[in-house]
Amino acid sequence: MPFFVRPIARAICDQVLKKLVDPNLRTGLDLMEAHLAKNHWFAGEQLSIADFQMCFPVEAALARTGNANRYPKLKAFQERVAARPAYQRALAKGGPVLLTD
Repeated sequence: MPFFVRPIARAICDQVLKKLVDPNLRTGLDLMEAHLAKNHWFAGEQLSIADFQMCFPVEAALARTGNANRYPKLKAFQERVAARPAYQRALAKGGPVLLTD
């Protein structure tokens, strides 16, 4: 991208994030937070494949918000998943999860 176009593209991108992405992200996080307030795992009281499918999206979404403390149930879910021995083995083999812009 030409140098002089970058500030314009960044401004457009920032507005899309502010007006579209961030509000939808908050809505989804609020929904998941409410669900985990009533359930230990995403599919109920037993760990299931749904939880494995949700572990990365939750981690990425919490990193995107910049305020994971607003979602204590999601943060607790993320910590429960990260504490599992299989998750620790996966990190040892593959390295840490890298979330960048």
